Amino acid sequence: MNKVVLASSNSHKLKELQAMLSEFDFELLSLSDVGLAGLDIPEDGDTFEANSLQKAKVVAGLTGYPAIADDSGLMVDHLNGAPGVYSARYAGEPKSDKANNAKLIESLRGVPESGRTAKFVTVITLFVKEDQILTARGEVEGQILSEERGSGGFGYDPLFYVESLDKTFAELSGDEKNAISHRGRAILKLRSLLAEDHNFAVKHED
Repeated sequence: MNKVVLASSNSHKLKELQAMLSEFDFELLSLSDVGLAGLDIPEDGDTFEANSLQKAKVVAGLTGYPAIADDSGLMVDHLNGAPGVYSARYAGEPKSDKANNAKLIESLRGVPESGRTAKFVTVITLFVKEDQILTARGEVEGQILSEERGSGGFGYDPLFYVESLDKTFAELSGDEKNAISHRGRAILKLRSLLAEDHNFAVKHED
């Protein structure tokens, strides 16, 4: 069985990836599992693709194992795509979901519903070696509410409203979110790429 390291300390991401990639014959490890808990990898790229590749390469280099990294963010049309690659630190350091959401609400104060369109973006990169890199991008469109709704999820989820479901991401079950989320869509694309790669076979039940 292959070992693959997730280049993140985020337990939510690890759980989502474990659930959605369970069909493949590899063991997904956290940074803690490989003695890199708390590793802070600079994210100085100007695109989600650049940041996810940088994180995956760093962790692969440190561990000797293939590494999966993602870079995700919220792009709000009225804010010209902000906070974008700066989503996690939108309100500054230290990172705080509460502060980020408060700043976003304030930034859109007075903007009518029609002008509050946005999309979540995730880019996932699996770095095996320089000539074996898989990259998958997922997006989902929605609107930003003027106040938080729901107690689930994390990050901007309580503000991100999906009209077709009449729910925010924070009001969705785990399965509902995986089915439509930006990360879920990126993982589905990654699954397709993995299925074509002989290094990551699908598990066979005895």
